[in-house]
Amino acid sequence: MTKRSGFLAAFRVVEFRALWGAEALSQLGDQLARVALAVLVYARTNSAALAALTLALSILPSFIGSTLFAGLADRYPRREVMVVCDVIAAALVIVMSIEGMPLGIVCLAMAGVSFVGGPFKSARLALLPEVLSGEAYVAGLAARGITIQIAQLLGFTAGGLVVALINPYVALAIDAGTFLLSALLVRIYVPYRPAPASPSARKLFWASTARGAKIIASIPGLRSLYVLTMLAGLYVGPEGLAPAWSAELGETAKVVGLLMAAPAAGLIVGSWAFTKFAGPELRPRLVGPLAALTGFCLMLCVFQPGLWVALALLVLSGLCSSYQVQVGATFATSAPAESRAQVMGLLNSGVLTAQGLGVVLAGVVAEQIGVANTVALAGGIGLVIALPAAAAWNRATAARETATG
Repeated sequence: MTKRSGFLAAFRVVEFRALWGAEALSQLGDQLARVALAVLVYARTNSAALAALTLALSILPSFIGSTLFAGLADRYPRREVMVVCDVIAAALVIVMSIEGMPLGIVCLAMAGVSFVGGPFKSARLALLPEVLSGEAYVAGLAARGITIQIAQLLGFTAGGLVVALINPYVALAIDAGTFLLSALLVRIYVPYRPAPASPSARKLFWASTARGAKIIASIPGLRSLYVLTMLAGLYVGPEGLAPAWSAELGETAKVVGLLMAAPAAGLIVGSWAFTKFAGPELRPRLVGPLAALTGFCLMLCVFQPGLWVALALLVLSGLCSSYQVQVGATFATSAPAESRAQVMGLLNSGVLTAQGLGVVLAGVVAEQIGVANTVALAGGIGLVIALPAAAAWNRATAARETATG
C-alpha cells in the first residue's frame, strides 16, 4: 500500500470509521464544554489563573486514569472498556449541564470525565493497530489527529457563539449527547475481541504501570521521543490563556474561540501534509526539527503581536506540532500487543499531565508578566528542551537504520 492511498485504505475499513466517528463526536462535545467552562469561570472571577485551572480540570485527572487504569484495556475486552467509559462520562456531563449546579460540583464532574477518559483513550489507541496496518495505520493516526483538531476548531468556535448567544449549559448538554452516541457507535460497529492479556499475565495496577515504563525505557530512542511529546505542556498555553489574552488584546469574548482554535487549524493542515508528502523514512527525521519550530513560533509572541499576527503564529505552531503523528505511530508499533494499552496510557497520561500543569503555571505567570510574554516564554523553554532531545532521537533513529541495513 503506497502512502498516497493510506487515507482511503483506512476509511474503507468499517471498524475504523466507527472508531473515527465516535472520537469525532466526543471531541466536538468536549471542546464545546471547555469553552463554556472557561468563559463561565472567567466571567465570574475575572481571574486568568482560575480560568486556566478550569481547563486543567478537563485534562489533569486523566493522568491517574491513564497511568493506573490504562491497563484495564489489556485485561478486559477493549471495546467494552470504551463503552463503559463513555456511559460514565455521559452521566457526569448530564450533572454538569443542570442549570444552577454549584460551580464546585461542576468542576468535580469535569474532573471525573477527564479521569475516565484516560482508560478510554488508551483502549482506543491500543485497538487501532489491530484494525489497520502499514501505511493505512499511519494514515489512520493522522486522520484521527486531523479529526480531533477539526472538532476542536468547530467546538471552540461554536462554543464561543453558544456561550455568547445562549448559555454554557447548552454546550454541556450537547457534550453529554456526544458521549452517548460515541458509545452506541462503538458497541454496534466494533467487533468483540477478547482481552489480549491472559488471566495469568494480569498484574496489579502498579506492577502494570511499572512494566509499561520499563518497556518505554528499554526501546532505544523512546525516552527522547517521550520528552519531545511532553513539550505539549509548554505549547498548550495559548489554549488555557485565551480568555485573558482576548481581554489583553482589547477584544470581546467572541475572539476566545478563535485564539483557542488557531493551533488546531494549523495542526489540521500540518498532519495532512506530514502524512501525505513525507514518506516513512523521512517522518522520523522531521520529528525533532518540527518540535523545535513549534516553540520558535510561540517565542515570537514576545513582540506583542496584534490579534491577526498572533493568530498566524498560533496557526504556524500548530502546523509544526504535526510531529506528534509520528510519535503515536512509533510508540504503538514498538510496544508488545499485551502491554500496548498500558504503554499508550503512559504516553497519553504524560501529555495530559504536562498540559494540565502547563495551563495552570501559564495562568499564574500570565498574571505577573502578561499573556503574550507568557506564551513567548513557554515557547523559548520548549525550544531549549527540544534541541538536545531531538539530537538524541536522531542518533537513535540513525543507529536503528544502520542496524537494520
